[in-house]
Amino acid sequence: MPALLQIARRPGGGFALFAVTVICLVAIAAPLIAPYGPNAIAPAKRLMDPSFQHLLGTDHLGRDILSRLIYGSRVALGVALSVIAISLIAGVTLGIAAALSPRAVDFSIVGIFDIVTAFPSMILALALVAVLGPGLGNVVLLVSIVFIPHFGRVARAQTVALRNSPFIEAERVLGAERWRVILHHVTPNIIGPIFVLACMDIPVVITIEAGLSFLGLGVRPPLASWGSLLNDGYTYLEQSIWLATFSGLALILATLGFALLGEAMRDTLDPKLRKHL
Repeated sequence: MPALLQIARRPGGGFALFAVTVICLVAIAAPLIAPYGPNAIAPAKRLMDPSFQHLLGTDHLGRDILSRLIYGSRVALGVALSVIAISLIAGVTLGIAAALSPRAVDFSIVGIFDIVTAFPSMILALALVAVLGPGLGNVVLLVSIVFIPHFGRVARAQTVALRNSPFIEAERVLGAERWRVILHHVTPNIIGPIFVLACMDIPVVITIEAGLSFLGLGVRPPLASWGSLLNDGYTYLEQSIWLATFSGLALILATLGFALLGEAMRDTLDPKLRKHL
């Protein structure tokens, strides 16, 4: 709780906690709070304006926009958290392995990181999805590959700074096995900055997933995704502005909330910044 209070006191921290909490609760309780099924088609009610019956209106197939936005939050958070979990585990493992391995292995792993990061994230994700095809599973796997170097580089740098520390040397002298040193001493000391980085990468993943779905290369219909909703809204923009407006606002709220939360966490957890703020 003290950490949450410190985050809330940071500029934008209160808004970030509120926005992220709302989005997470909406995603968890989607079946309970969505007024209609996300794929319930009603052609007679297509492109309706907001009303008491449909609070945010309907799309070109008569589906309730609010319900699809609520279920879209599940897709956005599910993809983002899955990508971050996979890339964090793989990146931290490779980063620690690189820092503690012989120079040749270290150079090889860093070289792979350099190759992946040489391409812009969205362009690389587009290329990989174009090769393997769209779909929820492919999007999670391929975007995870894009983000592995983000965590690997930080883990390697932190491990290099720690590997010659006195307490690490003491463990080695006492005969501790390498896995014990890594699990009990290295990982706990490097996880703070990596966790902050993970929070700041969540909005980037949400944006990439929405961009791929907008282009028809991400989540496949009829599954609700904010990107595909935005594409539908753009297609029928001259007939109704509501779908594009509300799906765009959902993306803005999610990306801004997680970005501000990551910055507030960084400022709270970094002692050097705390002294100056």
